[in-house]
Amino acid sequence: MIAKRVVVIGASAGGIHALRVLVSGIPEALPAAICIVIHTSPESRSVLAEILKRFTALPVSQPCDGQRLEAGHIYVAPPDRHLVIEPGRLRVTKGPREHRFRPAIDPMFRSAAQVFGPNAIGVVLTGNLDDGVAGLWTIKKLGGTAIVQDPSEAQFSSMPLQALANVNVDHVVPLAHIPRLLVELTSGVPGDVEPSPVPRHIEVEVNIAKEQNPRDAGLEHIGTPSPYACPDCHGVLLEIEEEGRVRFRCHTGHAYSLKSLLAMMNEGIEDATSAAVRSLEEASLLMNQIGVELQRHDQIEAAERMMEASARAKRRADAIVHLMRDHAYALEVND
Repeated sequence: MIAKRVVVIGASAGGIHALRVLVSGIPEALPAAICIVIHTSPESRSVLAEILKRFTALPVSQPCDGQRLEAGHIYVAPPDRHLVIEPGRLRVTKGPREHRFRPAIDPMFRSAAQVFGPNAIGVVLTGNLDDGVAGLWTIKKLGGTAIVQDPSEAQFSSMPLQALANVNVDHVVPLAHIPRLLVELTSGVPGDVEPSPVPRHIEVEVNIAKEQNPRDAGLEHIGTPSPYACPDCHGVLLEIEEEGRVRFRCHTGHAYSLKSLLAMMNEGIEDATSAAVRSLEEASLLMNQIGVELQRHDQIEAAERMMEASARAKRRADAIVHLMRDHAYALEVND
């Protein structure tokens, strides 16, 4: 039976254990489709569907593109693909990464809100940073229900905390209570989904996740140029504002929140400084070796100059290491 309700669930770090607990409490007759995104490596072989099958009587599968969206089924996003919801079916796409991930939670949540409106239920579980916040906000914006795992018991509390800080959440409950809540929320006859105005930027971002060219989708009409470059493709990031919350997208379609953009930039800084330290240390060793050779040939002044240059390179490498330690400490303090 084609689903008339959908439950979309997003998780990251600590998510496999949380999902095992959650699906084990869901009855076989739940009158809604369940779609799950958990952050995975593009190179990983996804075994999540096989794991969850051991804990539920509901059918669990990794869907193919265009598969029917049926009530009483659990669908798990495949690695390196977004899971996007359309009326009566699922799309499995290779749209641009969001928050450094594909699959990402926000594209699935946005598409669920666009299609199901008040019959969409979004659930944010354990995880780092803040993927899921923009999507959960969209679900609420279009009349759906927002559920967040109690951060005090989440293995990684950042995603639940960020959702609570940015979205008018309906329910904050311990993980073990979420299945019963889903049963209550999906009982009774679902309301008819009236065509409701969907904000333009939501339509644009859903279409980008469906692999439409961002310019053709209308990206330039929903954001303004920012001073930042995309860490992925180095194009200009456009700034998108949603009721005071700022996000970014580039013309290739990569998307970031403030926190995920900072995390990506810090990864770039770490890579660049590690390369600089390695180059300086190697140069110091090489200059030292040249100095030794010059000494052997009685070129004393040239040897001394080379040894001094070697020492300067080593001091510069040490200074960069100390600066990066201070930078990392500052990030931990302000996290």
